[in-house]
Parts: sequence; C-alpha cells; structure tokens
Amino acid sequence: MGLLAILVLAAMAQVSYSGGSAIDYSKALSKSILFLEAQRSGVLPGNQRISWRANSGLLDGKANGVDLTGGYYDAGDNVKFGLPMAFTVTMMSWSVLEYGEQMGAAGELGHAMEAIKWGTDYFVKAHPEPNVLYGEVGDGDTDHNCWQRPEDMTTSRQAYRLDTQHPGSDLAGETAAAMAAASLVFRRSNPGYANQLLQHSKQLFDFADKYRGRYDASIPVARNYYGSISGYGDELLWAAAWLFHATGEGQYLDYLANHADALGGTGWSTSEFGWDIKYPGVQVLAAKILLQGKAGAHAAVLRRYRQKADFFACSCLGKQGGSGDVQRTPGGLMYHQKWNNLQFVTSASFLLAAYSDSLASAHVQCSSGSAAPSELLAFAKSQVDYILGSNPRGTSYMVGYGNVYPREAHHRGASIVSVKSNPAFVSCHDGYSSWYGRKGSNPNLLDGAIVGGPDEHDNFSDERNNYEQTEATTYNSAPFMGVLARLAAGHGGGGRFGRSLSDELATAAVERDNQTSILSAADVEDKHASLMVIEQKATRSWTEKGRTYRRYVATVTNRSPNKTAHELHIGIAKLYGPVWGLDKARYGYVLPGAAPSVPAGGSVVFVYVHAAPPANVWVTGYKLV
Repeated sequence: MGLLAILVLAAMAQVSYSGGSAIDYSKALSKSILFLEAQRSGVLPGNQRISWRANSGLLDGKANGVDLTGGYYDAGDNVKFGLPMAFTVTMMSWSVLEYGEQMGAAGELGHAMEAIKWGTDYFVKAHPEPNVLYGEVGDGDTDHNCWQRPEDMTTSRQAYRLDTQHPGSDLAGETAAAMAAASLVFRRSNPGYANQLLQHSKQLFDFADKYRGRYDASIPVARNYYGSISGYGDELLWAAAWLFHATGEGQYLDYLANHADALGGTGWSTSEFGWDIKYPGVQVLAAKILLQGKAGAHAAVLRRYRQKADFFACSCLGKQGGSGDVQRTPGGLMYHQKWNNLQFVTSASFLLAAYSDSLASAHVQCSSGSAAPSELLAFAKSQVDYILGSNPRGTSYMVGYGNVYPREAHHRGASIVSVKSNPAFVSCHDGYSSWYGRKGSNPNLLDGAIVGGPDEHDNFSDERNNYEQTEATTYNSAPFMGVLARLAAGHGGGGRFGRSLSDELATAAVERDNQTSILSAADVEDKHASLMVIEQKATRSWTEKGRTYRRYVATVTNRSPNKTAHELHIGIAKLYGPVWGLDKARYGYVLPGAAPSVPAGGSVVFVYVHAAPPANVWVTGYKLV
C-alpha cells in the first residue's frame, strides 16, 4: 500500500477534529437511528426510546376496511407519504447491508433492524392484494393547515390506494425495492419474514411493471408534496436491481439490462440521488454487479451503467469539467437547492462511500482525470464533517449533536409540549397560536434529526417557521446511518454488500486482473454515451454599454440509427442570459410541448444570449425507445 493511501486511510479514523471539537461518528450514528423513533406512527413498542412520543394514528385505514396503523411520518407533519417512506426503508436496508458489521461494532445493528422492520411491517399491511397498494394516509393540504401533535390528530386520515385502474409504477416499484432490500437484512435472523417480504416485493414489481403509470396521477393529493418528477423508469430499474441482489434470479438482471435504454438507466447522467430520482443508485448497484463478476452476458450494458455511476461520483467531486459539477458553498458543502438541501448531501455521501468500497483497486473515470476510491471516501467524509459542525458557522445540523445545533426544528410533535407531560387536547388553532410562533427551543428534543441545512452562502436561520432549513425528514437520516457507520469503523471499515467474506480476496484479485480490459471495453462503449450530441455555434455578436453579447445556437442531435429519444433533459451551467426553445424543469431544461421527442437522426435547436463564452451544456437524461 502506498504512502498516500495510508495517509488517506489514517484520516478515516473514528474521531475527526473540527474547530477543536472531536467528531464522534459512533455517537452521531446512534442519534441518527434514534430520530426514526420520533417519526413512528401507531402503537409504540415497550422499548420506545423517544419518551415524549405516544400512540397515534390508531384508526388509520379503518374507514377503508384495512389496518394501516404503523409506519413513519415523513417529516415535521403527520402524513404517511408512501414514496419517501419506502425510499427511507430502502436506504436504511442498504446502510445495514453495506455496513451492518460496523453498526454491530457500535452497538446499533439491532436498533437499525428494528427501524427497518417498523417500516416493512407497515408495507405488508399496505399491500393486502397482489395488485393493491395503499400509498398514503392523510393528506398534506389539511395537515399543513393544522399544527397538532400526532397524538391529537383531528385532520383527515383518508387512505389512498393504487390498483389496476389507478396504477403507480414509481411508488409500487420503490416499495418493491424496499422489501427486497429488507429481505436481505432479515435473511439470516428471520428467514420466514425475509421470504414474506420477498414475496410481496415480487408481486409489487410485477404490478408496477404490468400496470404502468405515475402514482401522483392516481393519488393527486401527493403531487404538491412528493410529485414523481423523474417518472417511474428509475423505480422499475431500482426494484429489478434489488430483486436481483435479493434472489440471484437472472430474470431481474435481464430486466435491468434489456430496459436500460427505454427506462433511462444508461441515458441519465445526474448528480442528484433522492426519494424522487433513483438513477445514480441504480447505476451504482449495476456497477457492483459488474465489479463482482456477476454480469454474465450483460457486461457491455452494465459497463454503460458504470459510466453513469462514475459521472455521479465525478460530479460530486467537481471533476466533470463544469458539465454537471455540483455547486458548493464557500464552506465546501454540496449545494443543490434551498429547500432541504441536506437530503442530497446525505444520500450522495452514502452512495460515494458505498461505491468507493466496491471499486477495490479500480478508479473512477472523470472528464478531467481519474479519481481513486479513497478520494470518493474522503470527500464523503468532508460532507459528513460539515453536517456535524465542521463548517463556517460551527453549527451541527444534527439536532442534539454537539454544542450548537438547531433548537427550533420545524416539527409538530417536538414543538408542542408532550402529551405525557400535559395531556390536555391541543387543537389545530391552538397549536398555531400557542406553539408554532413561540420563541425559544422546542419543548421536546428531536434527537438525531438532520434538518434541511444552510443556504448557498453557508447561512442558516434557526427559526421554526423557516421550514426550508429547519424541517427534518426520515430520508435525510436513512442514508446518513450507513456513511456514519462506515466512518465510525475507520481503517478497514469497508462495506461488504454483495461479497461473501470467503471470496472477498478472490473478487479483488479478479478486479485487478480485469481492470485494463474493463476500462478498454468502457472506452469502446463510450460511443453509445455519445448518441445524443450537442454542438454550439455563436451566430451573432454586438456591443452594448461596453459589453459584447453573443447569440449562441445549440443543436442536439440523436445519432441513434433506429431509436427515438424521449424525455430529453438538458443541463446548462454558466448561463448568464435568457434561453429560447427550452422550458425550465426540476432536473435542468426540457423541450417544450406535452410529449416532446427527438427521432433517430433528428435534431432540436435552442438559443441563448449572454455576454460570456459558450455556456456548459450537456445531456442530463433521456430514454431511448
């Protein structure tokens, strides 16, 4: 091992330092799992550690003739949203699968598995028939007009379901992924339960694939809160990848490979990974299959998936040469958006750690050079350290961790006196008038919660009504569990998901031997990555008030010989003027119109004007059919 690698690994020790204060990853791990207990709905167990919570939502599902008690509230409200809950369970499961040994060493594996089972027990209830899935209890509109403890809820508890007439491939696919991943968690300790979860997962995947549609079209009350902007292609691939890992059955690997183009798995290059967009997660899971020598006849397609996984890593590291590099705050935090930005930081940190541990001796290939696995892990650590207080403000964005942390988290249960301390009923109006606007710390500590975090300038306002920065969510914490366990273990703490202990060294040897051929084949496959080609030309220039403006025409061409590109997304950076011919969307820019597409051999054109060199323009994603 070289001196540089030794120094990097030494820096991964359990305790890091920031502003003179030690960062205790094990303590943060314990708290991150503890937060999930504050989000529990239903009858709380006897070993409940968040003592200010009590039973709630005990009539959920009764009006629909089904028991829907249990599960998790997503954030600071009292709604059970299916899509973020399922993603939370998937990521908790992946965290345990990747770093369960490290959690065990920290004494937290049992708590983590309990947290997963709290979610999967609910999903079993929510899936009473093969083609029926209850996807939400309560609705955001009535809930957000009320500030009430979950124990006092008087808001709507209507349950919303998916079925063959009301499909939801994204929600059903994510729930299938969650149950497949969880089945692996319980495979040894509770094989009967694991088999039950796997049966539900397979049924849900078949339902999602056969009856296709976006869940927010079938459950429109979810659209303003957890709308499926990326569509359902990523969730179908995500579920297939998890089912292959859970079963080893070739049909799921076939699906992952055969639908790579049509569902966007090898067309999307994005730096965001979260409850809506799963493509980077799919791409890392596919890369794992390739790196473990399990690709078989699908090696060529999985190499294209791996290229996209590399893109994600390189974008996070800032090595894409401007085309998709993630913006950073002055303090070094990845920055995507002002509302709950930390959700993308925690998920990216976990994904970088898991990918780095899968690479063995392989390097990530970036536009501006390669990156070693240790570089991915070191960057993930820097993001974790920022969240835990190594930042310009010296603020920990985990409630209850460190000396300075958010005291006014935007959270109904935490901000109102505990029902155990004062059982007097708190109405919606009383909650707002007496508690929401109250100055000072919440009466209940939301221990371990990861709030939304600072803005692009590292600024943060700890105020209860500042929901963009002070609201915490389950899906902020779920991936954070995994990366915290990885860092708590320090040197030698690499993940083992997908590798048996007996063949660890053999797999690493195969990777070393095949590295040259893998990279050479990837270079050959790069021609496929260039099917969507962008050309830019300056067609006019003029001077106005001492500044020279240029009109640029950008042409996007589909070079596929026989497939049409659908759902084309364009990324643009360093644009300082107006653009024509594109509409702004959640993930970059899209073509105008209801269902725009670019036929084989066809092109589309857009125009922009600014007083600068050409903007950085790239293809973020597309589906080839």
